[in-house]
Amino acid sequence: MRIASEPSAAVVEVGGTVVVFGDRTGGVSVPPYGSRNVGDHVGDAPDAVIENRRRFARVAFGSGAPDPTDPTAWTWPRQVHGTAVHVVAATTASAAPATTPPTADGVVTTVPGHAVAVVTADCAPVALLTDDVVGIVHAGHRGLLAGVVERAVEAVRARTKAPILAVVGPCIRAARYEFGVEDLQPLVARFGTDAAATTERGRPALDLLVCLRRALHDVGVSSLDDVGICTSASADHFSHRRDGRTGRQASVAMVRP
Repeated sequence: MRIASEPSAAVVEVGGTVVVFGDRTGGVSVPPYGSRNVGDHVGDAPDAVIENRRRFARVAFGSGAPDPTDPTAWTWPRQVHGTAVHVVAATTASAAPATTPPTADGVVTTVPGHAVAVVTADCAPVALLTDDVVGIVHAGHRGLLAGVVERAVEAVRARTKAPILAVVGPCIRAARYEFGVEDLQPLVARFGTDAAATTERGRPALDLLVCLRRALHDVGVSSLDDVGICTSASADHFSHRRDGRTGRQASVAMVRP
C-alpha cells in the first residue's frame, strides 16, 4: 500500500487499484463554489463544473491513457443518502456515457481503467480497495444507518476473495459535527455509545469515524485507513455544515489499466 499527498489530492494505492481524494483548490468556479466544485447539483455554472472535473481528472490520473483522464466517461452516481450500490460491468463501461447517471450511493467495478466517483462536502467518501476490485461510497449519517457501507462491501466480496482495505477520505469530524441528542439515539443504538461525542464547543456530536469502523467491523473489514482531514476545519475543502451553500469535492477510485 502507498499513501501520498499530491497537489490538490490525497492518493492511496493498493496493488493494482487506486483512490484519489480531491479538494476545492485549482478550479474555475466563483464563490460560493470557489474554486474546484465538481458537484453538478448545487447551482454552479455547468461549464465551470465540466472544467473543474477535467482539472481534477488531470490531478488524479495525469496525462496517461485517455479513458481514465476523461471525466465524462467516469461513473458519477446521483447520490440520495440511500443504500443502492451500482456495479459497473465491462459491457456498460465500454458503452457511451449514460445520459442519466445511476441513482446510488456506492459504485463498484472490476473494469480496468474505468473510474468511479462520488462527491461530498461533509459526508465521508469511503474507498474499498483490493488488488482487482474497487468501490467508492458516499456515507453520511443516513446512509450509514441504513447500511450503505455493508451493501458496498457485499458487492466487492461478490467479485473477489481478496482482503479489503477501507480508506476514509476528507469528512467532517466529531469536533465540528454538532448533532441533536434525539437524532443521535438511533445511531448510538446501531453503532455503540462511542458514536456520541462532544464538539470543541462542548455540544453533543456525532463521530462518523466510529460509525464507519463499526459498520466495517460488522462485515469483517478490519483494515481501515484515514487521510485525517476534517472538511469543516480545512479551508482547502468544501463543507456544507460550515458554509451552507457551497460546492463539492470529488473522490475517485479505479482499477489500473
